Amino acid sequence: MPTRQSKVRALAFDVFGTVVDWRSSIIREGRQLARAKPLRVNWAAFADAWRAGYRPAMARVRSGELPWTTIDALHRRILDDLLRQFRIAGLTEAEKDHLNRAWHRLRPWPDARRGLAQLRRGFTLATLSNGNVALLVDMAKHARLPWDCVLSAELFGHYKPDPEIYLGAARLLGLEPGELMMVAAHQDDLFAAKSCGLRTAFVRRPREFGSAVRVNPKPERAFDCNADDFVDLARQLLPRDK
Repeated sequence: MPTRQSKVRALAFDVFGTVVDWRSSIIREGRQLARAKPLRVNWAAFADAWRAGYRPAMARVRSGELPWTTIDALHRRILDDLLRQFRIAGLTEAEKDHLNRAWHRLRPWPDARRGLAQLRRGFTLATLSNGNVALLVDMAKHARLPWDCVLSAELFGHYKPDPEIYLGAARLLGLEPGELMMVAAHQDDLFAAKSCGLRTAFVRRPREFGSAVRVNPKPERAFDCNADDFVDLARQLLPRDK
């Protein structure tokens, strides 16, 4: 392992967009629903709008406008608005609930399982996501993600980027902040973790928002690692056989 990562004992992963491909997964779920119901919907636009509501909804909780509310419940608030906006009618409550739980069934990026399996040889692996515990557990089982521990904003009553979630993760894992590395595809998440003393690894996910919107920021020197995917991250962090 490179010298500057020598004290890292655990990796904490952002999940949506970093580990799983939320956009294509939601589009797929919408199309499956449309095959069962007479719906004509631009599911790519629907997925983008659903995700776009995520930060504003969390901001209402972080500001105190709403009491603590899980991501499942926030997703459902956003979904109810989108059903009206996209003129989707005729869904039963069971169908709405199933659609809302599409976030429990997101598919991993192609490198995710392989890279995580490699990283697990040298580190404890945990989620550190705004997703609630039930969501993350269901997702892990569905996508066969090899977490050692599921940590969620729900455990701390705070959403990222509040410092309580980063410092709380280190505390629950019995680590000093500098012994925990945050892994994310979103630089704002990493800068927040870094400000709390965590180590940081940026993993590029240029197709998070689809092939038409290619996001590929340059490596950030402020982070401890910049990687193309999880396999590349494992190559950088794990000691090489001599």
